[in-house]
Amino acid sequence: MRVHHLDCGTMCPLAGFLMGGDTPIGRGLMVCHCILVETPRDGLVLVDTGFSTVECDDPRRLGRAFVTVTGPRLARGQTAREQIRSLGLDPSDVRHLIVTHMDLDHAGGIADFPAATVHLHQRELDAARARSTLQEKQRYLPRQWQHHQRWNPVSETGDTWLGLPAVQKLGGLDADIAIVPLHGHTRGHSGVVIRTERGWILHAGDAYFHHHELVDAPSAPVGLRLFQAVMQMDGPARHASQDALRRLHREHPEVLITSAHDPAELTRARYHAN
Repeated sequence: MRVHHLDCGTMCPLAGFLMGGDTPIGRGLMVCHCILVETPRDGLVLVDTGFSTVECDDPRRLGRAFVTVTGPRLARGQTAREQIRSLGLDPSDVRHLIVTHMDLDHAGGIADFPAATVHLHQRELDAARARSTLQEKQRYLPRQWQHHQRWNPVSETGDTWLGLPAVQKLGGLDADIAIVPLHGHTRGHSGVVIRTERGWILHAGDAYFHHHELVDAPSAPVGLRLFQAVMQMDGPARHASQDALRRLHREHPEVLITSAHDPAELTRARYHAN
């Protein structure tokens, strides 16, 4: 089972020095870390999807405010679909999409894989469809996914994995891939657990944003801390999710934990895969 770590949406946010940049002027650097898994029986499995080819062709679909603040590069060649082609694989072989949550920078690429089944937490699908708050109206864009036909939401049940509860192996897949609730950033935000020949990988989505948040005395650039606080739907749940990840990192250092937007973690994950 081969694993590829992709950046499907480089972003250059304003006030880069607040996001961990090295200079007091200029923009920052964030990635959209997606994981492509080549499985022997399930075809291709994609964890998170970044931006779509349609959004690269027409950035207005993402909204002027988002584009201005985050500065996405929106290059067609960086989309998951085109990167799969560049690997010599067929995008039509992507049978399963697993999204940590439905924010516009994670769910956009769903549109490029209309025949795939989308796996996510039921709470997240309900929240994305309801868009019951102003913040959720801004972060969820139904035009990205409303015409998709294949959905497989999972509920808050399952086994315990390395101390994390309600971990549910995904139905319809032979590979050891599961969803683990890491709520807080959004109502149904989840992580994705993948068992590979080299060991376990946990894609933690936006449960945290900087690798220093995994240590026992956590820290992160002030801009990232502020962004997480502003965007959280449930503060206590988000902090509990981070505490669970820190415990996992401390007790099981063999597990590769990675978040969605930290470029240093993407580099480390690529090294780990090779």
